[in-house]
Amino acid sequence: MEASALGPARRGRRRTRAAGSLLSRAAILLFISAFLVRVPSSVKVYVMLHQKSPHVLCVTQRLRNAELIDPSFQWHGPKGKIVSVENRTAQITSTGSLVFQNFEESMSGIYTCFLEYKPTVEEIVKRLQLKYAIYAYREPHYYYQFTARYHAAPCNSIYNISFEKKLIQILSKLLLDLSCEISLLKSECHHVKMQRAGLQNELFFTFSVSSLDTEKGPKPCTDHNCEPSKRLFKAKNLIERFFNQQVEILGRRAEQLPEIYYIEGTLQMVWINRCFPGYGMNVQQHPKCPECCVICSPGSYNPRDGIHCLQCNSSLVYGAKTCL
Repeated sequence: MEASALGPARRGRRRTRAAGSLLSRAAILLFISAFLVRVPSSVKVYVMLHQKSPHVLCVTQRLRNAELIDPSFQWHGPKGKIVSVENRTAQITSTGSLVFQNFEESMSGIYTCFLEYKPTVEEIVKRLQLKYAIYAYREPHYYYQFTARYHAAPCNSIYNISFEKKLIQILSKLLLDLSCEISLLKSECHHVKMQRAGLQNELFFTFSVSSLDTEKGPKPCTDHNCEPSKRLFKAKNLIERFFNQQVEILGRRAEQLPEIYYIEGTLQMVWINRCFPGYGMNVQQHPKCPECCVICSPGSYNPRDGIHCLQCNSSLVYGAKTCL
């Protein structure tokens, strides 16, 4: 009888000790978690290269219009703590916002803001940590690519080569005031069989027209007409007019046609988007800047004339142009 009476009592004590043990573990975990620093996910911010950045806030949307007692802001960037008095390129406003005056490639990276404040005078100090991934971006390096065909001298003739150089010189001079650059991409001579005229020699030209960076010139251009797209559009019109005038001049000639002349209707044009080396487009990774050429993140790179950042595990910097 005694044994059976003691059994349930012992079992009850065991349950009590087990429950107490579980409660004590929960209390310890709760105590530890109160002091753990939770690293928040970063918010992506895009800043155009060589431009002033928007204000990067050190408050949440909920706290933006709230009253904060004795707020204290501290920013840390890729190179350590940011002190606005000592840093001319990155400044911290009186409300804790981070502002870049002239954003450079090397400024891209992770920035963290530490905010301390009191909701009311009586309450204890609260701490908030906000993390931002700030990327430099550029406009796409878009350009026009033209193709045109000329009736030519025999394909081994030196006159064809001199004509190529002269044509590029004329087109370059034509676009001089627009700060646009002409580049000969390909020039080939072929024998072409015509329906009723037999074989003839033709030069196949492929050249590009791109805008130069006006901001780096001795007199930076700030007028809206200096935008690359506007200058390129004007350049396109001038080139089309130039080739149309060649057709008109040939049509008025009474004497025999020259040995090398433009073949009417062969001028073709396509619009091409490219990113500068070290930059790329990625709609999935940067949905808020889908048409921007964003600087390549560590782990990727973009060589010359690419449009996407390619994977490269050995790349540890932003804006890598090669995979080392």
